[in-house]
Amino acid sequence: MRIELATSPGSPQHPNEDWASAALPASGQGGTLVALDGVTPLEGHDGCEHSVPWFTARLGGTLAELSGSRHDLTLQEILALAIRRTADSHRDTCDLSHVRTPQATVVMARWGGPGDDVEHLVLSDSTLLLESPDGTVRAVLDDRLDRLPREALRTHASADALRNSEGGFFTAAADPGVVVRAVAGRTPRTAVRAVAALTDGASRWVDMFAQGDWAACLGVLREEGAQALIDRVRQLEAAADQRTQVIRWKLHDDATAVFAEL
Repeated sequence: MRIELATSPGSPQHPNEDWASAALPASGQGGTLVALDGVTPLEGHDGCEHSVPWFTARLGGTLAELSGSRHDLTLQEILALAIRRTADSHRDTCDLSHVRTPQATVVMARWGGPGDDVEHLVLSDSTLLLESPDGTVRAVLDDRLDRLPREALRTHASADALRNSEGGFFTAAADPGVVVRAVAGRTPRTAVRAVAALTDGASRWVDMFAQGDWAACLGVLREEGAQALIDRVRQLEAAADQRTQVIRWKLHDDATAVFAEL
């Protein structure tokens, strides 16, 4: 079994708000991976005295621990418990009802548990790739954000109105109930050769710069490694900057890739 991960901040002047982890049990028969993309707060009050990296580290660490130790719980149940625990750790000091309270996208995968399935969960605009033994790659996506009109997200007020609300998009923040919005499922272990998790800073090699399809992206991860995919993205961003090409959201974003060959 091979597991590799890499992460890179969008700017050296700002902390990396992504968080990633992969773990193998002592038996070596299973494993788990977690990748979070912290939502960069808009300017202004967010009701919380903690940073986004603080939040992603708390939530991500809890997800990694529970997904590796609690095979009696589904990934949705694990995410709900992790959100609740993280919220409890700063409920007394922060306004967790604020629409901009720290939050993150979530990708999780787990294999080697009861039934020997590969379980998966995706919440918001990060990506999970599942590769079958014949090389076919399936992207598991929560595309709610992509389906929203761009004009609906142009101002802080309109973006806030769509955040964790019906008809908008959902992230892991302080409400455990959000787990029902996650894209979750399971695939027989025999039907999965490799899995990969990408935050949107890394997945832009496909969905923004159109350098290849998801199968080609997973090929880069296998042949060149997780850091190589991020390096390719940075080169494309630099070229776009030189051409003054318009990039949605921001030119440089935190980028994280996790690859596991089962």
